[in-house]
Amino acid sequence: MKSAEKNLSFLIKAKALSLGFDICGIARARTLTENGAVLKKWCEAGMNGKIRYLENNIEKRINPELLFPGAKSMIVTGISYYSERKQKKKGVPVISRYAYGTDYHYVIAKKLEELLQFIKDIDPSVKGHSYVDSSSILEKAWAKEAGLGWQGKHSIVINKKIGSFFFIGILILNKDLEYDHPVTGEYCGDCRLCIEQCPTGAINNDRTIDVRKCIANLTIEDRGPIPAEIMPKLGGRVYGCDRCQEVCPWNKDAIPDSHAEFGLSEEIAEMDPDDWQSLTRERFDRLFKNSAMNRVKYDHFMENIGIVIKSRN
Repeated sequence: MKSAEKNLSFLIKAKALSLGFDICGIARARTLTENGAVLKKWCEAGMNGKIRYLENNIEKRINPELLFPGAKSMIVTGISYYSERKQKKKGVPVISRYAYGTDYHYVIAKKLEELLQFIKDIDPSVKGHSYVDSSSILEKAWAKEAGLGWQGKHSIVINKKIGSFFFIGILILNKDLEYDHPVTGEYCGDCRLCIEQCPTGAINNDRTIDVRKCIANLTIEDRGPIPAEIMPKLGGRVYGCDRCQEVCPWNKDAIPDSHAEFGLSEEIAEMDPDDWQSLTRERFDRLFKNSAMNRVKYDHFMENIGIVIKSRN
């Protein structure tokens, strides 16, 4: 490893932390052949439900060179969104922690662009592109490759320092750097809490999810009606589900509310069941205009609220 590459890698990680990322690792760009085989098998089993696009361009998903020609390095960052401040009133429709504050896509994209500019200022020959839950990139696989953590039994990446409640952002560069060692082991041991306490039994035994049963998918991505057999198991959830992460022992020491932009506003925290049931489109737009909640339309969200209220009566 050349000293210049080692020094630049050190500077990149230091800058990432100064920008507010909690963790940062670097992986060598390569074709993730093993992940392609898993993805293909998962789709063939129908576990992707209505997310048909995952069946397409699998080669592009596992080969960063096809996303970004000349790809040599994957800078993988993580930023915690764990919060202990939750909705205060009993019986309210529950939303996932990841949607509490500002849409993570915007927050992370801005930080990655700043990081990329920092790198270009040092070496103008560098070219790169940032990815935040976008394109075809396998973020969890690259987090493992960059040494940030292992894929837990709930399929989510777990980091020893910050747990699993973190967003992943990636920069692909056309430059060689010093690479971290991939995580080859896993530290879940015999624990099966996430599997056993999933409300709908959506977690498989091979670190994959059956999205046809997953509350997070059914309340956000799936635009169809929630299956009748799932309705009684929603547990009040109308946008996402955190159950598998809430019971994970690796999250018991997670540092709460470390990033204000992902915090829950006082107005939303104080909303009672009547406030949610009578939520107007105007108030919905005002409360969630900068949130990841804008991924679901108002009418669909209110349908979810109606289902939850009905299931509790």
